[in-house]
Parts: sequence; structure tokens; C-alpha cells
Amino acid sequence: MPAQRPDGTLTPTFQPLTADDPAEVGGYRLHARLGAGGMGRVYLSYTRGGRPVALKVVRPELAEDPEFRQRFAQEVASARLIHGLYTAQVVDAGVADALPWLATAYVPAPSLHQVVREHGPLPEHSVLLLVAGIAEALGAIHAAGVVHRDLKPANVLLASDGPRVIDFGIARAADAAALTGAGLRIGSPGFMAPEQALGRAATPATDVFALGALAAYVASGTPPFGHGPESGALYRVVHEEPDLTALPPSLAGLVRWCLAKQPGDRPTPARLIEAVHGHPVLGGQLRFAEGWLPEHLGPALVRHGELPHAPAQDPTVRAVTAPHEAPTADGPSVRPPAPRQAPGPAPRAAARRAAGRGRRRALALATAVALAAGAGAAYQVLGPGSGRAANAGPRTPSGSGPAGTPPGTRGPSPAASGTAAPAPAAPPGYGTVYTGARLVSPDQSYEFDLETGRVVPDGTAEWFLGRSEGEFVPADDNDAYAAPDARLTPAGCLEGLDTRPVTTLDLAELVGRSFCVRGDGGRDLAVVRVLAADPDDGPVSIGVDHYRATGE
Repeated sequence: MPAQRPDGTLTPTFQPLTADDPAEVGGYRLHARLGAGGMGRVYLSYTRGGRPVALKVVRPELAEDPEFRQRFAQEVASARLIHGLYTAQVVDAGVADALPWLATAYVPAPSLHQVVREHGPLPEHSVLLLVAGIAEALGAIHAAGVVHRDLKPANVLLASDGPRVIDFGIARAADAAALTGAGLRIGSPGFMAPEQALGRAATPATDVFALGALAAYVASGTPPFGHGPESGALYRVVHEEPDLTALPPSLAGLVRWCLAKQPGDRPTPARLIEAVHGHPVLGGQLRFAEGWLPEHLGPALVRHGELPHAPAQDPTVRAVTAPHEAPTADGPSVRPPAPRQAPGPAPRAAARRAAGRGRRRALALATAVALAAGAGAAYQVLGPGSGRAANAGPRTPSGSGPAGTPPGTRGPSPAASGTAAPAPAAPPGYGTVYTGARLVSPDQSYEFDLETGRVVPDGTAEWFLGRSEGEFVPADDNDAYAAPDARLTPAGCLEGLDTRPVTTLDLAELVGRSFCVRGDGGRDLAVVRVLAADPDDGPVSIGVDHYRATGE
């Protein structure tokens, strides 16, 4: 139980390090233990500039599972794209270390679970604002192609300016058959959606159900499906209606909407925010202004932010700077990926299918309809200027990030960062169009525009690299070559294309490796490094260098 001050206000628990704890992880010097859970231990550390971070280190038994490592790398790549105001930003990770780890911005605030346990339920207007803030966080998480899967009161921190959703980057990593025997369950009974309790696929609607259960708990102090053994709670989630009798009627209707048994009957985060905004209790004032929380919680939140002093820098430990502390011409700086961050080779994908441009064009109309239906979410992914007009023309390596890519999908080029190794020189007869483009496709409804180094809706690029059922799909009449590792030069690409071309580019087999694609007529050449990939229509992260034949 958290320690309390003499006046009863909450205070964070900073446990001293023991002989079982490492002194540093990934270059971060550890200062205290913040807690532990099913996935691992969480520590307090600081960046070189003195900013506190929460560093979660994975349990050894999970680190030994290859499937967990692959999924962890994929989830971290996606979590880096999440920049919501109500989320704790991912600032660093070590996906290939002996014990994988993830560092997020530290939020000096108690969890909702801690607040309700120590101070009781919150009033209706506070709960409504929390629902809106958490829904906005879910919108940012879902726009990056991530489903939280374990949204619960312990994973929402209550800061004075609104909630912060945490632990959204690693939940899916443990959802692997090989880990079932370890007794690890993703999700918390009473906050799991029916489809999740039944072992079915989790979707954004799964998180909305969890938000409804969380709101009921915060407003009443009791989970809507009761306490008791895990099996009983899961049965009630699937087969019984929630107990919302302790909630005000005007709040119960909103919560019941989120707790619909069928995912399609639940609101989207955007619709939920609209409903809260129009709620009569708030009178249209959806703001985390003074007085949004009960008065007695104010001092508790202030005192909770009293952190231990940052430790003196040890010259023998590598200092690490959070990405947002060193802006470059390309926007927020991202540390060049070290060898420890490259995901290892993944198991061979179960399903493979050769597909061409014609088959994918046939799906373009359906994709366009889906994009139109979710235009708000698509805008968050693509950003302004993502149409064809914005895609015209090549870029130089030192240019700013492409206007049509998801936020954060292109890191600084080697020329801009000044720290990364220079890109390989163009082969004889070719010039460099761009190098160092880092792109993330959220799902199969997007493709990589190799001409301009952008992520665009499927079916809109002329020279593209798409995805279809666990494979990369280049444009018709393109040649491809897959290298055995990540060290593929443009010259090696040309040699491989002429001597060992391939017809299949399997997503899972290419994680941590490189391949190249030569456009029709040999005019354009793209060298692609696969940083992380989810064969099951999840996010795929690549690095691209583009070269073009001279004199054309």
C-alpha cells in the first residue's frame, strides 16, 4: 500500500534498489524502484538533462521467448508514434538487450486505482472529464495502430491537468501462445471486454469497453462486474449486465453504451468525446480547469510530485538524452538506432500469397470507403498535404520530414543528425534521391510511396511498396532481391538483382534484414531495411534509401 503523510495525503512510493536490481539499464542509471507487475519491474531514472523517466524492464522468463521479443519490438515501434497529450510519451527502448526495456516520460501523479482506494469515488463531473481525456488518449493510441488491451485504473495516472494513460506499448507482446503456460494473462478481470475474455482478437472497441468499466469504478468505487474470483468476473463480463445502480442515471447511460457486449455497438473515442461535451452536467465546458477535481485532492497531487533529487552523473555510465531534448531541422531528435534496438529474425509467416497490382487495385474502392468513414482518424495518421500534389518531386537527405507521413515516421537523415553513419554511396550510373527515410505503415490500407519517401493510402502511389497477407508487394514489373542480413549496399543490390532475384518478400522473414526493389526499366532503385513488422496486418516500420539512374 502507498505510504501516507501525517495529513493522509498520497505520496509516491520510491523503493530503494536492492542487490537484485541492476545499477543501470541501457545507459540509464537507476535511482529507485517504482513498482513491479506481471511484465517486469519499473524504475525511476533521469535523462542527461535531468528529466525523470519511468523505465520498465521485462521479466527474464519473457525475455527468453523469441515470439515475445518480436512482438515487443513491433509494439515499441508503434508506441513511438503516439504523441497524445493524455499519454506518457515513449522516449527510448532496448528491444534487443538481454532484458528488453522501455522508457517513458515519468508522470508525477498517483494512479486512479490509488486515488479511489484511498479517497473514494470521484464526483460525476470529474468522471466525465476523465472519460473525455482518456478517450482522446485512446484516439491517439489507435491512430498509431495500437490497441492498449489492458486499460484499467492502475494504468491511468491522475495529474492535476488531466489523466495520463500508460503501459500502452507492451501489452500485445505477452499475448503469445508460448507464454500461456507462465500464467500471464493480458487484461484485468472486470475490465476486459467479452471478446477479450473469450480469447478473441482485441480491437479499438475493446479499449472502449475497458474505459466504460473504468468510469464505473471511478464513479462508484466498485467494478461494474463485481469483485471475487477471476473466473466469476470473466463469466459476468461475458454473460451478465453490469451493475450500474450506484451511478447517477445521467452517467449510467454513457457507461452502459461503452459496456455493450457487441464491439460494433460501442461508441468510438471520438463519439464518446462528443457525448461528454454535450452532457448537461458539464454545460459544454470540457476543460481541465481549476476545480475539476475535488478540493481535497489538490494538495495530494502537488505533494505527489516531490521526486527524489536526480543522482550525480557517473562518468563511467553513458548519459542518455530523451529524444525531445535535442531538436533538429527534421523536428524532435530521435537517437540513432543502436544494434541492441534491431529486432532479431522472426519466425516464418504462416500465410504467404503472391499478389500483384491488379488484385490490390481491385481492393482500392473498399479501402477508400473505409478511409472516408474514418476520415478523422485517417487525418491524424496521414496529416495535412497527404494528397498526390504533396507527393510530387524527390527530396534531398537534409530536407524536413515528408508532409504525408504519420507523425514521427521519418527520423532525421544522417546529414541532419550528425551522428548516424553516412548512407552508402550511390552505385555507378546512379544518383542519390534521398536516404534515411524512416516510415511506418499502420496497416494494409496504406502503402509506402518509394518515389517520395512517404506513407500514403493504398492504391495512390505510382512506384510503391504495398502489403498483402504477410508479404511486401512491389509494383508490377519490379525486380526484387532479399539480402541475408541488414548490410545491403546499392552496389550489392544491383548484383543481387541480376544474379539472385526473388519473387516473394515475406514480412516475417525479413525483419532485421534488408531487401531492394528496382523500378520498371531500371530507372529507380530502393534499398529497404525492415525495422519491425507485424505479419497480421499491424504496423510495419522500414528505412529507405532511394537512388535514380543519372541522365534520365
